Amino acid sequence: MSRSVEDHVMFTAKHGSWKVADKLLDVDDRAKIAHFLAMVSNTVNSKIPEYLTGVVNVAGIMSLAEELARGDLTKVVSSLKSPGTSKKLGDLVFEDDKTLKKLLVDVARAVLVRMTLSKFAPVSYPEGELAEVKVVFPFPDDHVNFTVKHGEWIVVKRLIIDDATPMVEVARLLASINETTTLKIPVYANIDLEGIEEWFGGLKKVKKSEIPAVIEKYLHFQPSSFASAEFEGHARVYALRKALEVIDLPLDVPAKSLEKYLEKK
Repeated sequence: MSRSVEDHVMFTAKHGSWKVADKLLDVDDRAKIAHFLAMVSNTVNSKIPEYLTGVVNVAGIMSLAEELARGDLTKVVSSLKSPGTSKKLGDLVFEDDKTLKKLLVDVARAVLVRMTLSKFAPVSYPEGELAEVKVVFPFPDDHVNFTVKHGEWIVVKRLIIDDATPMVEVARLLASINETTTLKIPVYANIDLEGIEEWFGGLKKVKKSEIPAVIEKYLHFQPSSFASAEFEGHARVYALRKALEVIDLPLDVPAKSLEKYLEKK
């Protein structure tokens, strides 16, 4: 990105009926940047499943999410972690090669976790999604584009979409954008991630028998101790992400798994 480009955060997408374009230029207020990044995260997460339909049975995952969403949160999380659920996910990916299948199961699991837990806890940020075309598209072609220039932080994540573009490649880019926003939102929102980690006792990976204790910690999480009132909702999402990390479950589709799948396919 040229040094002459003004500081900004921008997201645009133009593909089929999906048309959205917005740009934040008021970047002196760090909270505004955090809110904009949160909307970008919500937007890309809502679209990822749509671009995975060629490699995983998304409708089947939705049905499985409905099946698992019974009982309390502890029971649901334990079900998400169970070998039986892993086998069902394996049946929902369109791949026979063992290595590629494992990569897609990782992706399908993240979609399932988000869909299932959305019925029990906030998995998205409070801002909602970007849904309007507020600025001119930077390209006439179909595309997804995310750019940032703010001080030393410069990002360009872009994909021009044509007839030869695998839809899973779009999903990969969306997942990569989500990973970037997930890393940066706490920086601009001043969310105490170290404190959240300490809340869960610095645990790394727990046994199945310890899942109830982790969920209990999450249910007693007080976001006001880790973020300002403006960003308490965001801190709660980060607490859920950390609780799931301890249990070895993903809240976010792993861009690396999709990248490896595309490399090996």
